[in-house]
Amino acid sequence: MATSAVSRFRAILWTLVIVAAIGATGLYVFRQPTMPVGVIGTPFALETTTGQPFTDADLKGAPSLVFFGYTFCPDVCPTTMAESVEWKKELGLTADQLRTIFVTVDPARDTKQVLTDYLGSFDASIIGLSGSPAATEAAKASFGVFSENQAPDKNGSYIVNHTASVFLIGKKGEFEGTIAYGEDKASALAKIKRLIAG
Repeated sequence: MATSAVSRFRAILWTLVIVAAIGATGLYVFRQPTMPVGVIGTPFALETTTGQPFTDADLKGAPSLVFFGYTFCPDVCPTTMAESVEWKKELGLTADQLRTIFVTVDPARDTKQVLTDYLGSFDASIIGLSGSPAATEAAKASFGVFSENQAPDKNGSYIVNHTASVFLIGKKGEFEGTIAYGEDKASALAKIKRLIAG
Protein backbone atom coordinates (compact mmCIF):
# COMPACT_ATOMS: atom_id res chain seq x y z
CA MET A 1 0.00 0.00 0.00
CA ALA A 2 2.77 2.42 0.95
CA THR A 3 4.61 1.78 -2.31
CA SER A 4 1.42 2.36 -4.31
CA ALA A 5 0.77 5.67 -2.53
CA VAL A 6 4.33 6.86 -3.18
CA SER A 7 4.01 5.94 -6.87
CA ARG A 8 0.73 7.88 -7.17
CA PHE A 9 2.30 10.88 -5.42
CA ARG A 10 5.29 10.84 -7.80
CA ALA A 11 2.99 10.62 -10.83
CA ILE A 12 0.96 13.60 -9.60
CA LEU A 13 4.12 15.58 -8.87
CA TRP A 14 5.57 14.95 -12.33
CA THR A 15 2.27 15.89 -13.94
CA LEU A 16 2.33 19.22 -12.08
CA VAL A 17 5.92 19.85 -13.20
CA ILE A 18 5.02 19.20 -16.84
CA VAL A 19 1.92 21.43 -16.67
CA ALA A 20 3.99 24.24 -15.10
CA ALA A 21 6.65 23.93 -17.82
CA ILE A 22 4.06 24.06 -20.59
CA GLY A 23 2.45 27.08 -18.96
CA ALA A 24 5.75 28.92 -18.69
CA THR A 25 6.52 28.22 -22.34
CA GLY A 26 3.12 29.54 -23.31
CA LEU A 27 3.70 32.80 -21.48
CA TYR A 28 6.92 33.54 -23.31
CA VAL A 29 6.56 31.96 -26.73
CA PHE A 30 2.88 31.83 -27.53
CA ARG A 31 1.82 35.03 -25.77
CA GLN A 32 -1.29 36.43 -27.39
CA PRO A 33 -1.81 40.07 -28.43
CA THR A 34 -2.67 42.39 -25.56
CA MET A 35 -4.15 45.35 -27.42
CA PRO A 36 -5.94 46.29 -30.66
CA VAL A 37 -3.94 46.00 -33.86
CA GLY A 38 -3.66 47.46 -37.33
CA VAL A 39 -5.35 50.75 -38.13
CA ILE A 40 -6.92 50.96 -34.67
CA GLY A 41 -3.55 50.56 -32.97
CA THR A 42 -0.75 53.10 -32.91
CA PRO A 43 0.79 54.24 -36.22
CA PHE A 44 3.99 52.64 -37.48
CA ALA A 45 6.39 53.12 -40.38
CA LEU A 46 8.71 50.40 -41.66
CA GLU A 47 10.42 49.58 -44.96
CA THR A 48 10.09 46.65 -47.33
CA THR A 49 13.12 44.66 -48.40
CA THR A 50 13.13 46.73 -51.61
CA GLY A 51 13.35 49.98 -49.63
CA GLN A 52 9.73 51.04 -50.08
CA PRO A 53 7.93 52.63 -47.11
CA PHE A 54 5.22 50.54 -45.46
CA THR A 55 2.97 52.09 -42.81
CA ASP A 56 -0.20 51.11 -40.98
CA ALA A 57 -2.13 52.72 -43.86
CA ASP A 58 -0.63 50.15 -46.24
CA LEU A 59 -2.44 47.36 -44.43
CA LYS A 60 -5.46 48.44 -46.46
CA GLY A 61 -6.03 47.16 -49.97
CA ALA A 62 -5.85 43.37 -49.68
CA PRO A 63 -6.36 40.79 -46.92
CA SER A 64 -3.10 39.97 -45.17
CA LEU A 65 -1.45 37.44 -42.91
CA VAL A 66 0.97 39.36 -40.67
CA PHE A 67 3.64 37.58 -38.64
CA PHE A 68 6.34 38.98 -36.37
CA GLY A 69 9.49 36.87 -36.23
CA TYR A 70 13.19 36.72 -37.10
CA THR A 71 15.31 34.84 -39.58
CA PHE A 72 17.58 33.18 -37.00
CA CYS A 73 14.53 31.60 -35.33
CA PRO A 74 15.12 27.84 -35.00
CA ASP A 75 11.56 26.55 -35.14
CA VAL A 76 8.44 28.74 -34.83
CA CYS A 77 9.23 31.16 -37.66
CA PRO A 78 10.24 28.70 -40.39
CA THR A 79 7.33 26.46 -39.46
CA THR A 80 4.87 29.35 -39.67
CA MET A 81 6.24 30.60 -42.99
CA ALA A 82 6.05 27.11 -44.47
CA GLU A 83 2.48 26.74 -43.22
CA SER A 84 1.46 30.12 -44.65
CA VAL A 85 2.68 29.02 -48.08
CA GLU A 86 0.80 25.73 -47.73
CA TRP A 87 -2.43 27.51 -46.67
CA LYS A 88 -2.37 29.74 -49.75
CA LYS A 89 -1.57 26.80 -52.02
CA GLU A 90 -4.37 24.73 -50.50
CA LEU A 91 -6.89 27.54 -51.10
CA GLY A 92 -5.52 28.45 -54.54
CA LEU A 93 -4.80 32.04 -53.53
CA THR A 94 -2.39 34.39 -55.28
CA ALA A 95 -0.26 37.06 -53.64
CA ASP A 96 -2.78 39.67 -54.81
CA GLN A 97 -5.65 37.82 -53.14
CA LEU A 98 -3.82 37.28 -49.83
CA ARG A 99 -0.60 38.99 -48.81
CA THR A 100 1.83 37.41 -46.38
CA ILE A 101 3.81 39.98 -44.38
CA PHE A 102 6.81 39.13 -42.21
CA VAL A 103 7.95 41.81 -39.73
CA THR A 104 11.35 41.22 -38.17
CA VAL A 105 11.71 41.67 -34.41
CA ASP A 106 15.49 41.38 -34.80
CA PRO A 107 16.51 44.35 -37.00
CA ALA A 108 20.10 44.18 -35.77
CA ARG A 109 20.70 40.93 -37.65
CA ASP A 110 17.88 40.88 -40.19
CA THR A 111 19.16 43.20 -42.88
CA LYS A 112 17.09 43.68 -46.02
CA GLN A 113 19.29 41.19 -47.88
CA VAL A 114 19.05 38.61 -45.10
CA LEU A 115 15.25 39.00 -45.09
CA THR A 116 15.09 38.75 -48.89
CA ASP A 117 17.10 35.54 -48.96
CA TYR A 118 15.23 34.00 -46.03
CA LEU A 119 11.71 34.76 -47.24
CA GLY A 120 12.59 33.87 -50.82
CA SER A 121 13.35 30.34 -49.67
CA PHE A 122 9.65 30.01 -48.81
CA ASP A 123 7.89 32.27 -51.32
CA ALA A 124 9.35 35.30 -53.09
CA SER A 125 6.01 37.12 -52.82
CA ILE A 126 6.22 37.33 -49.00
CA ILE A 127 6.62 40.97 -48.00
CA GLY A 128 9.50 41.47 -45.57
CA LEU A 129 9.44 44.52 -43.31
CA SER A 130 12.16 45.99 -41.11
CA GLY A 131 13.05 49.24 -39.42
CA SER A 132 15.12 50.88 -36.74
CA PRO A 133 14.74 49.58 -33.18
CA ALA A 134 12.34 52.46 -32.44
CA ALA A 135 10.29 51.81 -35.59
CA THR A 136 10.18 48.09 -34.76
CA GLU A 137 8.89 48.87 -31.26
CA ALA A 138 6.18 51.10 -32.74
CA ALA A 139 5.05 48.30 -35.07
CA LYS A 140 5.04 45.80 -32.22
CA ALA A 141 2.97 48.19 -30.10
CA SER A 142 0.45 48.60 -32.91
CA PHE A 143 -0.14 44.86 -32.94
CA GLY A 144 0.32 44.22 -29.22
CA VAL A 145 3.32 42.01 -29.98
CA PHE A 146 5.84 40.89 -27.36
CA SER A 147 9.48 40.14 -28.09
CA GLU A 148 12.56 39.90 -25.92
CA ASN A 149 16.17 39.12 -26.81
CA GLN A 150 17.75 36.45 -24.65
CA ALA A 151 21.31 36.52 -23.35
CA PRO A 152 23.83 35.72 -26.11
CA ASP A 153 25.97 32.60 -25.96
CA LYS A 154 29.79 32.62 -26.07
CA ASN A 155 29.65 33.08 -29.86
CA GLY A 156 27.33 36.08 -29.63
CA SER A 157 24.31 34.17 -30.95
CA TYR A 158 20.97 34.71 -29.24
CA ILE A 159 17.34 33.73 -29.54
CA VAL A 160 14.35 36.03 -29.34
CA ASN A 161 11.20 35.09 -27.46
CA HIS A 162 8.26 36.54 -29.35
CA THR A 163 4.53 36.38 -29.97
CA ALA A 164 3.93 33.45 -32.31
CA SER A 165 0.45 34.25 -33.64
CA VAL A 166 -0.38 35.08 -37.26
CA PHE A 167 -2.55 38.21 -37.43
CA LEU A 168 -5.47 38.23 -39.86
CA ILE A 169 -5.96 41.70 -41.37
CA GLY A 170 -8.93 42.46 -43.64
CA LYS A 171 -8.77 44.42 -46.89
CA LYS A 172 -9.86 47.59 -45.09
CA GLY A 173 -6.97 47.21 -42.66
CA GLU A 174 -9.14 45.89 -39.86
CA PHE A 175 -8.07 43.22 -37.37
CA GLU A 176 -10.01 39.99 -37.98
CA GLY A 177 -8.39 37.59 -35.53
CA THR A 178 -5.34 35.35 -35.20
CA ILE A 179 -4.10 31.91 -36.08
CA ALA A 180 -2.21 30.43 -33.14
CA TYR A 181 1.08 28.63 -33.55
CA GLY A 182 0.34 24.94 -34.02
CA GLU A 183 -3.36 25.54 -34.67
CA ASP A 184 -5.17 22.80 -36.56
CA LYS A 185 -4.86 23.20 -40.34
CA ALA A 186 -8.61 22.94 -40.94
CA SER A 187 -9.23 25.70 -38.41
CA ALA A 188 -6.57 27.94 -39.99
CA LEU A 189 -8.01 27.42 -43.48
CA ALA A 190 -11.53 28.22 -42.27
CA LYS A 191 -10.33 31.49 -40.75
CA ILE A 192 -8.54 32.46 -43.97
CA LYS A 193 -11.63 31.68 -46.04
CA ARG A 194 -13.67 34.01 -43.81
CA LEU A 195 -10.97 36.67 -44.11
CA ILE A 196 -11.01 36.49 -47.91
CA ALA A 197 -14.81 36.54 -48.00
CA GLY A 198 -14.73 39.83 -46.09
